[in-house]
Amino acid sequence: MSDSEQIGEVPSDGTAKEGNGEAPEHKKVAVIFAHPDDPDFSCAGTVARWTDEGHEVVYVLLTNGDKGSHDPEMSPERLVKIREKEQRAAAAVVGVKEVIFLGRPDGLLVADLELRRDVVRVIRQLKPTTVVCGDPTVYWHAPWYINHPDHRAAGEVVLAALYPAVGNRNYFPELLAEGLEPHKVKELYISGSPNADTFVDIGPYLDRKIAALKAHASQMGDWDPSEPIREWASKDGQRANPPVEFAEDYLYFTPEG
Repeated sequence: MSDSEQIGEVPSDGTAKEGNGEAPEHKKVAVIFAHPDDPDFSCAGTVARWTDEGHEVVYVLLTNGDKGSHDPEMSPERLVKIREKEQRAAAAVVGVKEVIFLGRPDGLLVADLELRRDVVRVIRQLKPTTVVCGDPTVYWHAPWYINHPDHRAAGEVVLAALYPAVGNRNYFPELLAEGLEPHKVKELYISGSPNADTFVDIGPYLDRKIAALKAHASQMGDWDPSEPIREWASKDGQRANPPVEFAEDYLYFTPEG
């Protein structure tokens, strides 16, 4: 049985089914990544589509991005403030009203129990139907790009939080003392997986994805992301069934727990 058959057919327009039933009529989505700008590279087109459709999306960034500059005149403290401002501006472009920063140091993210507890906490607080994260198994995307270790750690800790801890009251009892009861996440989209089985049509939203990326001026510098983003989204669009002009790809799950 293929992965797609295990989770149910998932149309290329992104209206994923929940097991053998329909996806949540109203999604509340927690998009959880390591750094400011990670959601915009990974899923901003999908997010723009979802917010336009009336779904609620919250960004959760695990690190503060304090090492994202080679400028000797830029202090880490100043960079943190710049990157938070840029991420909030980028989020607004695609209709995201809330951005949560957990503030871990950039480049030092470890998927340990403390971070797992904090991710479980924020998921129980937000009570999302849907979570989007990165693929922790990806060590490189191309001969010229080694995946950042923070990206892998972020994906690993999200998966460990989703199953079994978020839905099991025996994990992190201190969260119960905070009034945070177990929660069931209905669907999970893993971005950037080599085993992607779900393609969301982002044709009408691609320009907003590019605009969101351009809001990260401290990271883009003189680089214009427009053509690379169009090329990557076009390749994903051709992988969809049926093909579309532009898409973002995911491995789709309905988590246990």
